[in-house]
Formats: sequence, C-alpha cells, structure tokens
Amino acid sequence: MNIMGHKKIWFGISLAIIIPGVISMILWGLRLGIDFTGGSVIEVQGTQNDQKVIEIVKKDGVQDPVTQKLGGDSLSIRSKQISEDLHRKVVKDLQNQLHVKETSFETVGPTVSADITFKAFELIAAASVLIVLFLAYSFRKVPKPVSSWQFGVCAIIALLHDVLVMLGVFSILGHFLNIEIDSMFVVAALTVIGFSVHDTIVVFDRIRENLIRRGSSNFEELANQSVLETFSRSLNTSFLTFLVLLTLYLLGGQSTKIFVLALLVGIATGTYSSIFNASPMLVVWQNFKNKRAK
Repeated sequence: MNIMGHKKIWFGISLAIIIPGVISMILWGLRLGIDFTGGSVIEVQGTQNDQKVIEIVKKDGVQDPVTQKLGGDSLSIRSKQISEDLHRKVVKDLQNQLHVKETSFETVGPTVSADITFKAFELIAAASVLIVLFLAYSFRKVPKPVSSWQFGVCAIIALLHDVLVMLGVFSILGHFLNIEIDSMFVVAALTVIGFSVHDTIVVFDRIRENLIRRGSSNFEELANQSVLETFSRSLNTSFLTFLVLLTLYLLGGQSTKIFVLALLVGIATGTYSSIFNASPMLVVWQNFKNKRAK
C-alpha cells in the first residue's frame, strides 16, 4: 500500500473537506452560544409550538428571542440578557398559556462571555506552541538530514487541518440546523488536539526508529513503511473510540450531544490527518530539502 505515492490525492481530499467549511465560515460564521455572546437561555418542556412561544415572550418584553427545538417536546428560548423579574414573568405566562415546565435557566453577562472567548483562543494557541516545543525536544536526536523541527511543524499543520474541519462542520450545522457552539466545544477541540497529536507522535516515533536503524537514503519509502507498521494500531484505537462516542451521542443526554458530536468529527478527521497528512507533509518537506541540497 503506497500511501506516500498518493499524497496528492490525500491532500486533495482534505482540501475538498476544508474549503466548503471555510466558505461557510466566511459567509455565515459560527453560531455562537451565550458562553461567547452573552445573554439568557430558558429551556422549557411540554411544547414544540415555537411561534406561540415567540409571541408570548415578545409580548412580555424579551428582546430578540430565538427558539431552538430540542429532543422530545422541549425547546430553548435564547435572547439578550433578561432580569430575574422578567424571567419569572415569562415562565409564568408560558405555564399559564401553554402548560409548559421550565427545565433550566442560564444567563451570561457580556464581560464573562468576552473573557471566555479570549481564553478559548489563548488555550488553543498555548497548546499548539507547547506541542511544537515538545516534539522538537523529543525528536532532537533524529538522524540528519531530517530536522526535529520538521516533526513539530508538520504535527501543527495536521492539527490546523483538524480544527478547520471541526469549525467548518459546525459552521454549516449552525447555519442549516441552528446548532450553537459553547465553552464545551473548546474542551472538545483541546481533547481532539491531544488525541490527534498522540496518534501523530506514534507514527513519527516509528519514522525516527526506522531512520536510526536504516538511515535516510530513501526517506519516502521509509516513511511509507513506518505508516504501514502503525496503520492497524491507529485505525483500531480510533474506531473503538468512535464507537464509544457514537453510543454516547445516540443514547446520552441532550446536554452532551454537541460536545460528543464535536469529538466524533474531531476523532475522525484527526485519525485521517495523522495517517494521510502529517507523514506525507514530512515527506514533501524532506524531498524539497533534498532537491535544494543537490
């Protein structure tokens, strides 16, 4: 199985997945939850009549209400931040007119939401820098002419691939299915980053071992053999993790569905990038270096 020989195909598949998501983010952006934008969310059970709900809450004075249907006979009402008095009035009117039951109420101020947004970018950036430094240090004894920094940079490019796919998928889902992302999405993204890097390091470590044993006379063939030696391990680990997450998504509670969905997307794309992107990029880089040296 010549994975490295078809690297242009693997890169093309990645671009075909990423480009629609990037276009979606440019056109529609991400549908952010109140963790990032601030506001209030009331969840009620006992009706799916969103038009009547909007009519009632608007009459009570709630600004810019938006409803989203949840599982069963539940829905959520999202709006700008409301006071506790207005919250009680809205719930009372909904109970009197539609006989619903309030299941949760959440409100986040603009200062808190801005802080969460900043920390989300800060966490992902810090994780990426630490990964590059860790890989550069761990692979510092890799035989020449391959540089330890090449392993770190290729791992980060593969990570960017995974994050872009996740963001693109949720941008499309947000536009067509009104799916919002919240702070748990950031947790899912960091989890996927860790999982993907772990998988990539396994492949890179086998490349390093083979370099020490066999040298780098034909780096592309060596990288291909290294990927094949770890292929079944990566696929089996990811497939079992995917099955567990799929079960949790289908049978778990509504509150965890977005988090688990993000993990499902991230695990799938992370496995793909570890096998079909990270090592081929390393080969392309090394081939370019060899041509320049000649």
